[in-house]
Amino acid sequence: MRFVHSSDWQIGKTFNFASDEVLRVLQAERLEVINRLGELARAHGAADVLVAGDIYDYETPSDRTLRQPLERMRQFPDLRWHLIPGNHDFLQPNGVWDRVRRSAPPENIRLHLEPNPVAMTQDGSVWLLPSVLNRRHTLNDPTLWMDEAETPEGVMRIGMAHGSVREFGSQPGEQPNLIALDRAARAGLAYLALGDWHGFNKISERCAYSGTPEIDGFDKGGDGGGSALVVSIDGPNAVPTITPHRVGRFSWKRVQATLTSREEIEALENRLRSLDPQNLSSLLVWLDAEGHLTLEDMTLFDEKILTGVEAALCLLRLGKRPELVASEADLSTFGEAGVVSRAAARLQALSATPGPEQQHAMAALQRLAVLWRSERSA
Repeated sequence: MRFVHSSDWQIGKTFNFASDEVLRVLQAERLEVINRLGELARAHGAADVLVAGDIYDYETPSDRTLRQPLERMRQFPDLRWHLIPGNHDFLQPNGVWDRVRRSAPPENIRLHLEPNPVAMTQDGSVWLLPSVLNRRHTLNDPTLWMDEAETPEGVMRIGMAHGSVREFGSQPGEQPNLIALDRAARAGLAYLALGDWHGFNKISERCAYSGTPEIDGFDKGGDGGGSALVVSIDGPNAVPTITPHRVGRFSWKRVQATLTSREEIEALENRLRSLDPQNLSSLLVWLDAEGHLTLEDMTLFDEKILTGVEAALCLLRLGKRPELVASEADLSTFGEAGVVSRAAARLQALSATPGPEQQHAMAALQRLAVLWRSERSA
């Protein structure tokens, strides 16, 4: 038996820190990756794709968002796509899964909305045990029923569930949707396909999280997110071969820098552009830039990093920014008279005075310098 294990597509996911333009790109890629999952299954001779919950990001997607992943899976009629609800799209009356059923999904999509064993193969040699979440959070183990689930003797049993295998709550027993670490052994499963964690995590030789196929946060870049698993099992008692495969397009990186001079700004520019020179448009970067810069160097930082490199990346998110240290010499940039120089002097005074207006004044003075330089150049 060979299949692809995926989870946590979270179609329709919103990214509050992204502009409308970037948001559309990120949301579209969460659909495009479905095609790559289908191609991965075909390339490895897998007839089934198991999606362990959170196909949708929320309970009430628009009709278009609801249908989009279904249409992507329709393009692979030779594959069987097995779907279960997760905590984001849990099963409830008149909820998202009733809407999916009413939309007449393609025949190659199998909706598993009851915790009952079902035959995966025509010869009945492989059975799927799907868990179903009926609410976002439950204190009961959603896989407990698998231990007593009856299947024909000698068949391969594959479980699929959505939840956590470790307690992160302050008190034992408070973690919702908690799954026993040894559920695969207890229930006689050849493999337990899990969803919920967004990075690849092999729990045991018979149990793993696939992670989300597209990384969706700056804290997910280093734990194997952006992958899917090809799982091969030679027989009911054989140990599975679990192989992660990169399917995600985007990379999310955190970068730290201390800036005090023009040279360090230029070094940061080179560093950012060298992260992935051939594919900068697929990078999302969270930049924490600390230090102190003069008005001239702060203007250079704006031009080189916040304007230049930002346009090359999919997204540049500025977490920390250098502090402005404006001197009397800096004010000569604006000339000796006129409304612009008077405004600059006022902003310089505010930026040097601790208080609620200090950060706004620094940013305004920097912006004024950039605009003034642009006007002078024109």
